Amino acid sequence: MSDENVGMSGLTASEASEFMRSYEKGMWTFVFIASVAHWAVWEWQPWFGM
Repeated sequence: MSDENVGMSGLTASEASEFMRSYEKGMWTFVFIASVAHWAVWEWQPWFGM
């Protein structure tokens, strides 16, 4: 590990890339679930008088 560059976060470039992929997957999962929840509530009881 001494030959790999370590950034300010303490992660190597490959570790940071792996972390970012995991973070993005979690973010898109959250966005999908939140979107479905908002759609379900809209179907149940629309807001803003629409």
